[in-house]
Amino acid sequence: MTVQVAVIGSGAEYEEAAEEVGRLLAERGATVVTGGLGEVMAAASRGAKAAGGTTIGILPGESRERANAWVDHVVVTGIGHARNLAVVASGDAVIAVGGRYGTLAEIGLALTLGRPVVILEPGWEVDGALRADSAQEAVDLALA
Repeated sequence: MTVQVAVIGSGAEYEEAAEEVGRLLAERGATVVTGGLGEVMAAASRGAKAAGGTTIGILPGESRERANAWVDHVVVTGIGHARNLAVVASGDAVIAVGGRYGTLAEIGLALTLGRPVVILEPGWEVDGALRADSAQEAVDLALA
């Protein structure tokens, strides 16, 4: 079974880092799982697709139309923010890039499920999460 890594976060200012994370994950053979929408989620998917990888987007709404253009497999949940649990549960590990309260909730859920969480600097300060100074380090830690 292919390794799946959830890339979570938000913020247009973090798109470059997220795209690099997605690309590096795909180059290592991992499937990239995101919330399927814009900013960090789109950038991670775009990076994965640029490297020939596979992407999964788990959407909060009730239709596939809002999925970003780089999602291969769309999962429609219709459960709003509760879909955050499905995103992190679908990853064997989680990488957080930027983000606001939704990302913080996802980090907490992932740690509760026992998933390794890597926070790419700068990011939330959460006990139990690993920290990385670069996209390469984040991917290495997530795949270790």
